[in-house]
Parts: sequence; structure tokens; C-alpha cells
Amino acid sequence: MKSCVLTAMAVAVAAAVPTFSSQSHATVFAAWQVAGVPFGDTLNARKYPSNASQKQAAYPNGTVLQMTGRCTGGINLLDIARQSQWNQRQAIRYRWCEIWHDPAQNGHFATGWVYGKYIAPY
Repeated sequence: MKSCVLTAMAVAVAAAVPTFSSQSHATVFAAWQVAGVPFGDTLNARKYPSNASQKQAAYPNGTVLQMTGRCTGGINLLDIARQSQWNQRQAIRYRWCEIWHDPAQNGHFATGWVYGKYIAPY
């Protein structure tokens, strides 16, 4: 009887593990690219949504960014994805949007923030 209970518990735990682990990694990113940065300049990714915040990395025009979807002002890039590109850009033009990136290019990913005026749907 004891082995049947232990076996049943082991099966229940084994069945639950894939469910929970797949949920914790189920993150959706929106791909946007750096656009409109003046010639010879780069878009700064910052630790917090502020020009005064620590600079994490810099990206030139054309760089594709992994956006978390979250922007200041409660805007979510996934919610506006079906709008025209022009409307999407206008919605985030004066907002900061969160990215998921590897600032040191060493495999240590972190969140950062970029100014919406310089990104466009990819």
C-alpha cells in the first residue's frame, strides 16, 4: 500500500513539473528595430526609463531589439501590434519601452529601457 501511494505521488509530481516549468518560460517578445537615430549616433539602452539613468548599451539604426512589450504610460506593444506601423510609432513616441538584452554580450541578459521615438516595428 505504501509503495502505491509513493508511486502515485511521484507520478503526480512528475506530471505537474512540465506544466509549471513551461509556464515560467512562456514569455513573448515583440521584435522592434532601432530607427531614426541621427547619422553617426546610437540609441542608448538605460537601466531605468530616464535619460539620467545608467547607460547599459548603445545600438545603431537597424538593430533588432527584443521588446518585453511593456512601455511607460501603460502601453503594451502586443496590444497595439495590429495597428498600422505609423499608429504604433505614434503611441510610443514619447514613452520608454522595456527591452530584454545582453548589454555586455556575455550571456547575462537583463531588462533595460529605450526611448520610443527611436524604435519602429520590425
